[in-house]
Amino acid sequence: MKKKFRVKEFLIEAVLFLSAASSIFITLSIVIILFYESYGFFKKVPIIEFLTGTQWTPLFAEPKFGVLPLVAGTLLTTAIAVSVALPLGLIAAIYLSEYAPHKVRETVKPILELLAAVPTVVYGYFALLFLTPILQKFIPNLSGFNALSPGIIMGIMIIPYVSSVSEDAMRAVPMHIKEGSYAMGATRLQTALKVIIPAAFSGIAAAFIIGISRAIGETMVVAIAAGMMPNFTFNPLEPVQTFTSYIVMVSLGDVPHGTLEYKTIFAAGIVLFFMTLFFNILGFFLRSKLREKY
Repeated sequence: MKKKFRVKEFLIEAVLFLSAASSIFITLSIVIILFYESYGFFKKVPIIEFLTGTQWTPLFAEPKFGVLPLVAGTLLTTAIAVSVALPLGLIAAIYLSEYAPHKVRETVKPILELLAAVPTVVYGYFALLFLTPILQKFIPNLSGFNALSPGIIMGIMIIPYVSSVSEDAMRAVPMHIKEGSYAMGATRLQTALKVIIPAAFSGIAAAFIIGISRAIGETMVVAIAAGMMPNFTFNPLEPVQTFTSYIVMVSLGDVPHGTLEYKTIFAAGIVLFFMTLFFNILGFFLRSKLREKY
């Protein structure tokens, strides 16, 4: 009987280990493929030119391989999305955690999370055909394709990620901490802002990092509504191109496989990978420091 039990335990441990190892293997495979495929690109294009050039026209007759326009477009749309999602998501989390009655919370939270289930193509056309014409009434010089509209829609799209994770972190704060604040005469708002948010800030920071990473990796919204024009600009009223929208454009099949132009998507993918990795590492250290502090 004990032998049979040990065999079952061994099989369970083996399955769990393989499941955990598979994620590491997949991640390493992606990194290896990115570096391997982009090696041929960097053999022909100097990395200094790639990282410092301000013109990105790899598909033109006289190609230029400066990646800064894609960096600027990605950071610009991400900054707009974050400026929308982080405050609104945090406000929604505070309301759901501290103010909403139980029935309201159980109804509103699933509805809010449904925003994450809407296909991103729908968000893209919503930004292009609905939000952009509205913004043009208030901003007459706004281009039909611009960074502002998809940035706002991306912010709305990632609100559920920020609010849900932040609300879970706030509700995980021990009740005696809240009761101690109320016992000292603090109001509900003072308790939420000065006690609960600092105590749950490691989880809130994780929610912010998830939102930023989600915005950086968004594809279809910017591909549809941002214009796919690699301008080195930080003006949200102008069309831009991001890493993901460029990868989509090249991957449609018009560029021959194995050419230098085709390999640009792997070079762009490496930069995007390191940008996302930076924010995830930042989030990890931020969570660690805040957990030690609180």
